[in-house]
Amino acid sequence: MSKIGFVGTGVMGASMACHLIDAGYEVSVYTRTKAKAEVLLKKGALWEETPAELASKVDVLISMVGYPKDVEELYLGENGFLENLAFGTVAIDMTTSSPALAKKIAENGREKGIGILDAPVSGGDIGAKNGTLAIMIGGAEDIFIKVKPILEILGSSVILQGDAGAGQHTKMVNQIAIASNMIGVTEAIIYAEAAGLNPTRVLDSISGGAAGSWSLTNLIPRVLKDDFSPGFFIKHFIKDMGIAISEAKQMGLELPGLSLAEKMYQTLAEQGLSEEGTQALIKYYR
Repeated sequence: MSKIGFVGTGVMGASMACHLIDAGYEVSVYTRTKAKAEVLLKKGALWEETPAELASKVDVLISMVGYPKDVEELYLGENGFLENLAFGTVAIDMTTSSPALAKKIAENGREKGIGILDAPVSGGDIGAKNGTLAIMIGGAEDIFIKVKPILEILGSSVILQGDAGAGQHTKMVNQIAIASNMIGVTEAIIYAEAAGLNPTRVLDSISGGAAGSWSLTNLIPRVLKDDFSPGFFIKHFIKDMGIAISEAKQMGLELPGLSLAEKMYQTLAEQGLSEEGTQALIKYYR
């Protein structure tokens, strides 16, 4: 499994592909705009003109794109990945997508002798740069074992959660936890400012206690510097929350915290902030 194809070299994907090159793998890439892959090409990545050409030349294909519709088109569309990957190869979709779509792709892959894993991640741009992502995997155990060494280059937590779709369901759990937490950490800082406290000192006090969280430690310092560059886009978080809300409804669950967070982020998107990072939630209050 020495030849790896990578589709989706955005905020996180570019760092992930770099780690694979540094580890000695032959990495081929495809992006809609070749210029976006320039850093990887200078580092030694190979360029392919189409996703189909990429798929036909690799042992392992990794995709990390924006939306479920992109995943479906790439894998199941005309001249898609499943028509071009060879028997015995493995495709790992690291996009946060629909559990039902993950199952559908896995079933189609099984019929063609192609191993499929759904493996969404958490950790944002920081986790991608440091190779410390949490990777949540759904699929067959034998396929997982085959590519686990590759995934361990990208993440510090690499866990098989169950059959196809289980990785996506686990990512929904992750996003549900983050959604309400983002409200909590943002309101905490708004309160600190209103009380006339020094927010940086407040963070020093509470980050290591019971209030501590990844968002508090990694995102709120950006807020205090008015840095709203995306470690994770608001538009993608809205997409994720929409999937989680839809899945919850199918299970007969009511999740008011998640619904509130989704409405707040939708408001920011309507104000033209969908390309900013999730820490821009503070602008809802300001």
